[in-house]
Amino acid sequence: MTDLLALADLRTSSSVSLLEGRRHSQVDVSIFVSCFEAGDGPSLHRHPYPEVFVVEEGTAAFTSGSEQLVVAGGHVLVIPAETPHRFENVGTNPLRIVSIHPSGEVRQTDLC
Repeated sequence: MTDLLALADLRTSSSVSLLEGRRHSQVDVSIFVSCFEAGDGPSLHRHPYPEVFVVEEGTAAFTSGSEQLVVAGGHVLVIPAETPHRFENVGTNPLRIVSIHPSGEVRQTDLC
């Protein structure tokens, strides 16, 4: 059976929707669809698996381990497993970003 889920039904905050695969659709992947205003973004954290970011629009400053990267819309960034990371919208327009977790549940260790 095909699952069709509305992003509005997956909303976890005003800026984030989360499809957690095992809970919502019985798949082994989880996906965040997010829109952050200037200056917003998640705090430093890590996962036991790699995380793939699709930056659709806007500009984000990423910290990935000891690396600092500025990533504009139209790019994909892959953060290795167990790497502390965070990002922040450093532009003036909304940052639209999708992050893909190759796990049916989000496993995250917050570091701040």
